[in-house]
Amino acid sequence: MHNFDGIIFDIDGTLSSTYQLIYESFRHISKKYLNKTFTDAEIRNLFGPTEDVVLKQWNEDKFDEIKDDYYNFYSENHNMAALYPGIIDILNYIKSKKTLLSIYTGKGRAAATITLKKLDIYDYFDMIITGDDVSEYKPSAEGILKFITEYRLNKERVLMIGDSPSDVKAAHSGGVKIASALWDSYAMEEVLNLKSDYIFYEVQELEKFIKMNV
Repeated sequence: MHNFDGIIFDIDGTLSSTYQLIYESFRHISKKYLNKTFTDAEIRNLFGPTEDVVLKQWNEDKFDEIKDDYYNFYSENHNMAALYPGIIDILNYIKSKKTLLSIYTGKGRAAATITLKKLDIYDYFDMIITGDDVSEYKPSAEGILKFITEYRLNKERVLMIGDSPSDVKAAHSGGVKIASALWDSYAMEEVLNLKSDYIFYEVQELEKFIKMNV
């Protein structure tokens, strides 16, 4: 049954295991420029604004140097991250059905582009909406609505797939269905306390659902 005309994916923790890479990239910068070592939890508390916004807050005077250092480290150490097993099969299936695919991520365009290209999935997506492309970050639905407007989609036939509470809230705000991907979520309990339309603990569960609904 064809229930969705457009599917929106988050990146980190949904398509790819990029969280450790993000933690190490921020720690590399904080040690070098702030003489501080942040925990994973402290870095997660920074999530929302793009990398550039955070780095500029850390040291505006050296922002250009810090930014280059961050993205060089992020790119050079990207082998820390990988697509979750089975994700590529899902993307291939969705494309085979001519269903529109979008990214909506809180990452800035630089980091998102590095990850999508390093993982060789950049060209799967009809639209890529990053934190640099919206005026309000997740949990704002702005990125979802941009995709819907661009392709004149019916909200009821759009699915958002993400691992975080902000993905659930953005989907609710945008009036689209939300599938919570909990195979590597850092906030599983919080997500479970929200009202997701669908919950998947394994990529294979999502794959079965996609094949029944796309």
